[in-house]
Amino acid sequence: MRFPDDYQEAHLLKRYKRFLADVQLPSGEVVTVHCPNTGAMTGCAEPGSRAWLQPAANPKAKYAWGWRFVETAHGLANIYSAGANALFAEAFGAGRLGAFAGYTTLRREVAYAGGESRADALLSGHPSARDCLVEVKSVTLCGENGVGYFPDTRSERGVKHITHLMRAMECEGLDAAQVFVIQHAGIDRVLPAAHIHPEYAEALHVAVTKGLHVVVLKAELDAGIYRIY
Repeated sequence: MRFPDDYQEAHLLKRYKRFLADVQLPSGEVVTVHCPNTGAMTGCAEPGSRAWLQPAANPKAKYAWGWRFVETAHGLANIYSAGANALFAEAFGAGRLGAFAGYTTLRREVAYAGGESRADALLSGHPSARDCLVEVKSVTLCGENGVGYFPDTRSERGVKHITHLMRAMECEGLDAAQVFVIQHAGIDRVLPAAHIHPEYAEALHVAVTKGLHVVVLKAELDAGIYRIY
């Protein structure tokens, strides 16, 4: 996956109302852009930061630009959280995910837990393993010494996903994995953010003791290349 050829550099003025940000283009024009991230974006929304924008796919969209990347104090970050799902699917299709070797098929947005949740992916086709539900999370909260944390704000939805994955393992005969995709150049490893949401950290710990797989992948954001390695 590569940066779009038509991305536009800008300077961030402020992010607000979760889904909006004001930026200044090189021409001096100030425009409002869509921010595709519901988290706190700690360290990724500092006024004055260099940002990169992508034109809206729909010419009739309310906002002509979507914010995608930002230069932080610790390196480039992709703030498009949903992009983690596309990266995971692309890396799986290219056979780059050793943790999931043997699986041959990926289906996206699959209902489970009695329809109460939808998994980001369901992997199947493994000759000797159960089908595997996968939840994918984007990690951009960068701490000290290359440590990243998830979540960057309290996430009741994240706790619900873990609870439902455990239920699927225990009651539906499925395997399950929580995949953290690092989308920040300054992050090398990931820890649950117990200092932000201790209940999430505890839920993840309990799930791991009961068989939940935790996989950490990193996206390379360098020289125009954007991919899992």
